[in-house]
Amino acid sequence: MGLSEAGILSGQYEPDLPGYLPSPCYGPSDCLSVYVSLAGSGSSKEKGYLTQGKSLEFLISVKNKGSQEVTATLGISSHKCPLEWFSWLEESLVIPAGGTRSKSLLVSADTNAAAGLYDFTVDATSRCCKSNSERGEFRVQALDYASETAISGSGQFRLNKNVRSMNSGVKSTKDIRFSGSVDALVKNEYLVDGSKGKNPNFEAQDAVDNYNAIYPGDSLIGTESFKSSAVFGGVGAKLQESYDLMQMEFESQSFNLHQTGSLKKSAEFKTADNFTGFYMIDAKQAIPGQRNMAEREEYLGSFEISRRIVFRNEDKSEPRCTGVVCDEIQKKDEPRPLPMPCFSGSCKKFTESLNAFSESAR
Repeated sequence: MGLSEAGILSGQYEPDLPGYLPSPCYGPSDCLSVYVSLAGSGSSKEKGYLTQGKSLEFLISVKNKGSQEVTATLGISSHKCPLEWFSWLEESLVIPAGGTRSKSLLVSADTNAAAGLYDFTVDATSRCCKSNSERGEFRVQALDYASETAISGSGQFRLNKNVRSMNSGVKSTKDIRFSGSVDALVKNEYLVDGSKGKNPNFEAQDAVDNYNAIYPGDSLIGTESFKSSAVFGGVGAKLQESYDLMQMEFESQSFNLHQTGSLKKSAEFKTADNFTGFYMIDAKQAIPGQRNMAEREEYLGSFEISRRIVFRNEDKSEPRCTGVVCDEIQKKDEPRPLPMPCFSGSCKKFTESLNAFSESAR
């Protein structure tokens, strides 16, 4: 007689039980809902654009309509976008019953991306739940101009760039030269004449890492200027940098001009620098009949600075106010008929003509 049979006869046999009880679900039900939206404020029509080499952030939200907590697996698929464009292709979210959880998704178009409309789909599944497939879409705008420079080493170097665009109202010049040693010097410029969404029409990015003069007479010398003319629809701003440096531990700066898109009529300059030598910033804004501002800073010695300058030239087409009170104010501001201080026929005729002219001009 075997041991198992002996155990059964003696009443001491205990059957092995599974460590968990199987779920009563017999197939996944539609208890998950997926939503895809663009991150940030503003309408999706304004936000759904990116340029080559840039990223766009989406928010993937999943709602659990079931009565139990689930661990949902999110999946990304696309027939138009290379999978390398997505920051992730599969992620997990623990979602309580009746709750909603979200995950950020970055989509980055490479520098060779063709302009056009792209889309992707997101779905979510768990052991007992499945979801609808939700679609996200965006448009890639091609760069009209791109220039990227990155160098490192010792010796002598000179760079000269001159960019002018009548369509974007921008003029940018750079004249830089150095003799000495630098770990990294980066100068990038990008131009999109008809930029949409929050993408700038013109963008300049500059970085310097650990420049040092080696021999007497070595220096890092440069003059850089940016101009956005109000005559050509820009913000009426002009910014100029000049420097003559013996040492620069770091520089990180950017200039972004928005003439079109959701951030139109604005320009922003940001810089953070640690240097020894001479450095000057001259910033101006001139809008005929509206605004005239000027700032100038000069440094001579060893400094670490952080600077941000924002220029705006917002449209003034919106009414000053609305409502009953404002209507009364606007009525007071309306041109009134000219009084008739005389009684002769020729005087009355002249006054009536002036009143008629005022009415026609309104």
